[in-house]
Amino acid sequence: MIDLAVANDQETFQRMRDPLAERGVRAHHVPVSERVVPLGDPPWSPDEFSAGFVYPGRMMEGGVADALLDVAWLNDRDAVLTSRNKADVLARLDRAGLPVLRTEYVSNDVSESELTAVFDRFEPPVVVKPNSTTRGVGVAKAHDLDSFLGICDYLSLVHDYRATDDRSFLVQEFLPGATDYRVMVLEGEYAGAVERRLPDDAVSSGQWKHNVHRGAEATGVDLPEPWRELAESVARTLEIPFVGVDLLVTGEAVVVNETNARPTIDEETKYEPDFYDRLAVAIRSRARAGD
Repeated sequence: MIDLAVANDQETFQRMRDPLAERGVRAHHVPVSERVVPLGDPPWSPDEFSAGFVYPGRMMEGGVADALLDVAWLNDRDAVLTSRNKADVLARLDRAGLPVLRTEYVSNDVSESELTAVFDRFEPPVVVKPNSTTRGVGVAKAHDLDSFLGICDYLSLVHDYRATDDRSFLVQEFLPGATDYRVMVLEGEYAGAVERRLPDDAVSSGQWKHNVHRGAEATGVDLPEPWRELAESVARTLEIPFVGVDLLVTGEAVVVNETNARPTIDEETKYEPDFYDRLAVAIRSRARAGD
């Protein structure tokens, strides 16, 4: 039996625990954030786990987890950092010839004239997105220049605090009516997909972000082969073993929006039938590599 340390939230842990146990992988919830850990008497021993699922989202806590757990992660620190940097991801994919959402990268501080020039290069509205946040936090839509500059002013105010690690944000085209898909890729191969859609009443009230944590509903779908291959190409280009690839589709156009190397695991029915078989194999390979 392989003992797996899972630092993800309780929801993901609960969904993966039983299917993995049936395949010889015993998952243990090991939360490393928002708790007190006595370093001289930690709650885990270094030899307690054979492998780790994905590296913690907070880098400081992740460093402590590495020191205390001594495991090889399915997605390690580099994988999480790569995916977290949205601009880095889009630049790499663009260089690889993959279709990405039209984006300009802004590293504060920049002048108002530079921001105005950025806005003028788009057809409004535009989307303003902090470069390294998750779950749609801080993402805003600006319909005119005044609104856009106001959002940028707010970000500049936040970035004035020197403890703010990432002082950059993205300006992106807005694709009205685009269908949003989260595509899962495991070890370079398609593993399943969901369509993320807001309820009609949410759309009527003006909501537009399709994050599940913002109220969107995720429905399992069977993606066309070219879209699957695109997601697989993204995973190979970024060299991330287990990754969620977000695609936006309008008509015949398909573009990559962003990626997530710490994806929430959904219900088993939304994945390919062999998903947990493949996940267990990937975990065992990390356990052997860490021996």
